[in-house]
Amino acid sequence: MTFLERLSALVWFLVAAAWFLLSDLVAARAASGLTFGDWYEPLYRIFLLFLLICGYSLMSRLSRMRARAGKSIGLDVRSGWMGEFGLGAALGWGGVVACVLPSALIGGLVITVFGNHHQIWIAVLDALALLAGTLAVEVAFRGYPFRKLVDAMGPVMGTFFMAVIFAIWRTHYGPTSTAAVLVSFLLGCVLAVAAMRTAALWVGWGFHFAWVAVMSLLFGLPMAGGMNYSPIFVTNAAGPGWVTGNGQGPEGSAFGVMVAIALLIVMVRATTDLKHKFGYPEIVPGGIPVDLDAVSRQQHEAAMAHAEPATPQLVQILPAAGGGGATPQSAAAGEPNTVPADELHVAEAKRDEPAAAEERAPGVHEDEPPEPAAS
Repeated sequence: MTFLERLSALVWFLVAAAWFLLSDLVAARAASGLTFGDWYEPLYRIFLLFLLICGYSLMSRLSRMRARAGKSIGLDVRSGWMGEFGLGAALGWGGVVACVLPSALIGGLVITVFGNHHQIWIAVLDALALLAGTLAVEVAFRGYPFRKLVDAMGPVMGTFFMAVIFAIWRTHYGPTSTAAVLVSFLLGCVLAVAAMRTAALWVGWGFHFAWVAVMSLLFGLPMAGGMNYSPIFVTNAAGPGWVTGNGQGPEGSAFGVMVAIALLIVMVRATTDLKHKFGYPEIVPGGIPVDLDAVSRQQHEAAMAHAEPATPQLVQILPAAGGGGATPQSAAAGEPNTVPADELHVAEAKRDEPAAAEERAPGVHEDEPPEPAAS
């Protein structure tokens, strides 16, 4: 890409980032105006997702991206997208279990359960909010803005800077630790790799949703930045901070860092088939359409239109003794004595007739008169 194209991509990335901040503010105000109860979280995230999809779809058209609007923002509904979501969810589930298992084995987990009907209803609403919210975050951080950042900086630098921005955004809600910031950065790299290798957000969405839902809703553990979405289970981990992560949960532990590094390798291996199927850039045809049959037909007709008729074959013969074979016109013009082939055959036949007659009557000569008939 040229310098101007990279600069244009960077400008569109900044516009997309500003739209995300504006959409977040508008969605929060709209959800607050409609309800102050349990529906605030799902409505806020649904509004945010809607605004992001609309805004980025319009930006993709204005920036003249050749891909379809859904594909340009990473939401290309293609065959097998639910399987891709399931693959990401399986990886997220496995990563959370690997982070929580050392805390359970070394220190121990103290679980408190709230089982009234209202808490169950809030858990359902939280699950809906996490579905919409994680997809909105993927659209914002691995969708259209990420693609423009990659166009401006390249895939390596684009992934690095987007992972840094994701880690800052994820941990700015409250007090955090170095390990929690590092885990958030590594998770941003994992999700960026999934988006680039699959050219869509389905694997990343499944991974992100499973990571948050299992860590918070199912195990009731806090996350980076002190986030907690569990209304039913509340878990306190006992043990040293490098195992439990203290107030940051397993994401703030040393095991969380090691698991995040392992997940980066596993994500690359798990998306190999999807990389071969969707990860390569689409070949866009260029030039003008050409009808080869019509071109060949035109060339043939043009060649036949200027073809000259074949001239009859002429045979040149030597002039006879005394120059009897040359006509006055040809002799005067200095042209060779030529006659058509069919006339030549007639002349040769006439020339051979006296010889044939002589062979039939060898004793008769043209100088001697014929004998009188006997009376």
